Amino acid sequence: MSTERLQKILSQAGLGSRREMETWIEQGLIQVNGATATLGSSAGPEDKISVRGRVIANPLKLQSKTRILLYHKPIGEISSRSDPKFSKTVFDHLPHLKQGRWIQVGRLDLNTSGLLIFTNNGELANRLMHPRYGLEREYAVRVYGEVKPEVIKALLKGVMLDDGLAKFKKVDFRGGEGTNAWYHVVLSEGRNREVRRMWQTQGVEVSRLIRIRYGDFTMPRFLGRGEHIELSTEEVDALINKL
Repeated sequence: MSTERLQKILSQAGLGSRREMETWIEQGLIQVNGATATLGSSAGPEDKISVRGRVIANPLKLQSKTRILLYHKPIGEISSRSDPKFSKTVFDHLPHLKQGRWIQVGRLDLNTSGLLIFTNNGELANRLMHPRYGLEREYAVRVYGEVKPEVIKALLKGVMLDDGLAKFKKVDFRGGEGTNAWYHVVLSEGRNREVRRMWQTQGVEVSRLIRIRYGDFTMPRFLGRGEHIELSTEEVDALINKL
């Protein structure tokens, strides 16, 4: 019977990164067949794994294929499974999984629409979000305010936010007149409300924000708000082999 390191199994189950899972193991939060696990512990498909006293579905036993969904998030949906303050979440329209659960790759704030990625493979989700890979995020941005050449220059050079320096890799004008114009911007990280805050440093207000690309994933033009499309097995395999 083949076994895997416990932190890898927990990551595949969508509970967090391998490093986070190592911390949980060190804290004594994980049990295998009733015994508290230690760093270096392994488990197989038939082993019973518990997290904080609760048995989880062992991903080695499920042997489910990796699935990836592209979802067009509308404004007004929260990027969370549930929140008492909001009735609509991005998980409401996803297809039911008989095994495992959908894991969200990154987030979009309540007033931002566009591309979200979901997968049932926790390890893949963590890799797509890890800063080490620096996957590009591209947004269509409608701004209200005068955008002079020095504004674009500053955003490309870098502006200081409360949580550190931030800069766009690319800023392209895409149309509009006067003080209401569209731009496409590209950056390689996903801090909270980063695009909006960057424009605000230049006295420019973002009135519409749509994510149109995440890494190699581009939102199909035909995908309506609140709709999803699933990648084919060939597309999923090609992505995994590339990472």
